[in-house]
Amino acid sequence: MAKQKEDLLKGTLDLLILKTLELEPMHGWGIAERIQMFSDEVLRVPTGSLYPALQRLLRRGFIIAEWRTSENKRRARYYRLASIGHKQLKAETESWNRTSMAVNQVLRASL
Repeated sequence: MAKQKEDLLKGTLDLLILKTLELEPMHGWGIAERIQMFSDEVLRVPTGSLYPALQRLLRRGFIIAEWRTSENKRRARYYRLASIGHKQLKAETESWNRTSMAVNQVLRASL
């Protein structure tokens, strides 16, 4: 059961990162901040989870990274969606919607 929960969290984090990058290219810290802000402070992404997820998405070709100067004049690695990343975002969003609807159906039936 723990392994399944871990896999779900990884897949969910990937989806959240892709969705965040759909808006604009961002550096890692900005991605984590945006997810936290958009979730009304409910979702917090620790760096120990964020950066491995970014590396995984890079390896799979869903995102592209480049070095830039950040708004505070520091060098930072910025990430953006690749063409295939847009397709993956669409597929993962559809899968998430199906899964969350199914979970909600079970929860309503259990009441």
